[in-house]
Amino acid sequence: MVGIDAKGWHYRELNETIWKAVGEGENEIIVENVCGQRYIGAGLKRKVKILLNGVPGNDLGAFMDGPEIVVYGNCQDGVGNTMNSGKIVIHGCAGDILGYSMRGGQIYVKGHAGYRVGIHMKAYKERYPVIVVGGFVRDFLGEYMAGGLILILGLERDEDGNVTGDFVGTGMHGGEIFVRGPVEERKLGKEVKIFEPTIDDMNRVTPYVKEFCDLFGYNFEEVMSEKFVLLKPYTHRPYGRLYAY
Repeated sequence: MVGIDAKGWHYRELNETIWKAVGEGENEIIVENVCGQRYIGAGLKRKVKILLNGVPGNDLGAFMDGPEIVVYGNCQDGVGNTMNSGKIVIHGCAGDILGYSMRGGQIYVKGHAGYRVGIHMKAYKERYPVIVVGGFVRDFLGEYMAGGLILILGLERDEDGNVTGDFVGTGMHGGEIFVRGPVEERKLGKEVKIFEPTIDDMNRVTPYVKEFCDLFGYNFEEVMSEKFVLLKPYTHRPYGRLYAY
């Protein structure tokens, strides 16, 4: 294990130090006083655990393939941008475009997240991306989503008592979104509809709910006691009619 104090460091200096530690075979890295440094863990391709105390900047874990990153604080935008595999655990809230173009791995957020969560998210070969948010999310959840799973637990509601914002699933043509609690149909993009999950559907998401509860200290039975709804597209070519004659 190696410890790093990032107070006052430029993001390049911090990332070079982390890469050096990974290259020297360190399996656990603890970084203190993180304050807005970008690209932490970006592109790393080895199983290493990185613990961050503070608030990392944009593109945390971008393009990463294997590491586990745990954040004891909030995160800025673009967490997990195009990540291939690994896990990101956030003991706080996340900004906008969480999981942008994510194609594998898992992201768990204890609190709420911003706009365009899961935009362009896609499954890739054997990879299956998963995003679990404990609180609420803002507009354009799952925008242009093509694959994978998004799970919004609604343990915290927004200022109007909502779990999601508007335009949920706009342009969505693959994957699934599960929301714990009600979702008004007027909030949906025209490409998606509300379905009642089957037993098989719930069996598929249960392990991720259990993992979330284990990570953040929630009671699993209580979380599962409220009804979930399933949002998914009813066509795989949402804009086909616009361009076909």
